[in-house]
Formats: sequence, structure tokens, C-alpha cells
Amino acid sequence: MTSGHWDDNENDVIVASYFSMLNDELSGRPYNKAANNRELQEKTGRSRGSIEFKLSNVTAACVGLGLSTIQGYRPRFNFQMSLAESVARWIAQNPDWETAPKKQQSVGFADAGSLFVGVAPTLRNSPPPEETEQIERVARRFDVAGRDERNRALGHAGEEVVFHYERATLRQRGRDDLAERVRWTSREDGDGAGYDISSFTPEGRVRLIEVKTTNGWDRTPFHISRNELEVSKERCDDWCLLRLFEFARKPKAFELRAPLDAHVSLIATSYQANFQ
Repeated sequence: MTSGHWDDNENDVIVASYFSMLNDELSGRPYNKAANNRELQEKTGRSRGSIEFKLSNVTAACVGLGLSTIQGYRPRFNFQMSLAESVARWIAQNPDWETAPKKQQSVGFADAGSLFVGVAPTLRNSPPPEETEQIERVARRFDVAGRDERNRALGHAGEEVVFHYERATLRQRGRDDLAERVRWTSREDGDGAGYDISSFTPEGRVRLIEVKTTNGWDRTPFHISRNELEVSKERCDDWCLLRLFEFARKPKAFELRAPLDAHVSLIATSYQANFQ
């Protein structure tokens, strides 16, 4: 059996196998982990236990990269950065993989009123895991927030879920009149308003919602524009950010109210350069 560090070719082989299983899992198709392990043993010369451990390393790398993960492989951290690079290579070579969530494609969005909105991670009693530093290092290196921001199909799908969720919530509270007035602002008027959905509370107060969507875990970083921040300050009583996560599997969400810097660290990632 082969031992020692995994080289790039071995990493690429196991990452490709991981995403094949993940795609089946997200699509609701059965797959055989034991058969997959035997195939990887033949391709890499590694032992069964070594492959199982490495697949858990891939899960950890995917967490850092803000990606969906296989539920049966719990993340094992302290992986080499070369493994995260292998995952990033696979995503770059398969750009259509993340353009839309697998299960949601067939289900449709009209039944999105069941969206679970929980507590923001910064408001929970339990601290973030000890591995957060490594996760954040991977996220910064591969610009996870920027990738999600550029994924227009993912962003559009998240906004659609929230649009239907807001309407369904108002109808459940007996406010059909307000439900009919909910607007998908970014689709109808284009980006630039500083929010994506214009809705209402059951009491009739305006509710301006900026939607941020990821297939990753709840602490996956996200981009927010200068205009969105300004609107959050100008309309602080009406504006909120709804963060959707684990979107490819079963979308969950939490809400952040202004000021955002009470919940997250705001870091400038780019600057406008004007001639003096």
C-alpha cells in the first residue's frame, strides 16, 4: 500500500470521486460508498482507512470553500492546502456544477414558503469550531465570497425562494392584501436599490430584504456592496439581510438587522482608484 503525502494526481482522483458521490446525494440518487472506496484503492494504491480519512479531509476543504458536502463524511481538518487547491481546480473545470441547486431544479420554487429561518450564528451561545481559522484562511485564499457573488444563477434562485417565502408568510397571517404587493425589486427594477425584495411585516411595516445565498455552511463569508451598506444605514428600521445557506440541499436562513458591523467584520476587498 502507498503511504506518505498525497500528490496532486491522487488528490484530483479522490476529489473527482467525492463530487460524483455528492452529485448523486444532492440529486437523490443512491450510490455505494464501499464500491467507491474499492475503486479508489485500485486507482491510488491507498488503504481503505486512508481513503476514508482523506474523504473526510475533502469535506473539510469543501467547508472552507463554501461548498456542499457529503453528509456521511464528517470534516477532518488540518488538511494540506494542496487538497483545497485540488477542490478549487475541480470546480474551475466544472463551472456548471454550482450554477443551480440539484434538488430545487426539479421541485420548483412555488412551494418555498417552508424556508426555515433560524438564529444567526453570531447570536448563538456556542462559539465557532476550533478549525474556523483554517476555514477562513481557505475562504480568503480562494475568494469564496466573490465566487458566490458572481454566481448569478445561485443568487437568482435564492431571491426567488425568499420572494415566495415572504408572500406565503403574509398569507398565513391573513394578509393576502400585503402578499400581493410583495415585489422582487432586483428582477423588476434591476440591481441598484440596495435590496432585492420589497415586502411587509404582518402589521404593514415596510420590509426591505437583501438576499445573500451560498451552498456552504452558515459562516461562509459573503460580499456586500457599498450601496447596500448605505441603504442599510439610511433605512435601518426597514432593511435586513437574509442569509441563505446549504442551499443545494435544503435551504436554511437567518436574518441580520442593521447595523451589520454588530454581527460581522466588514473588510474592504477592493478600492476605486481616481486620478488626482
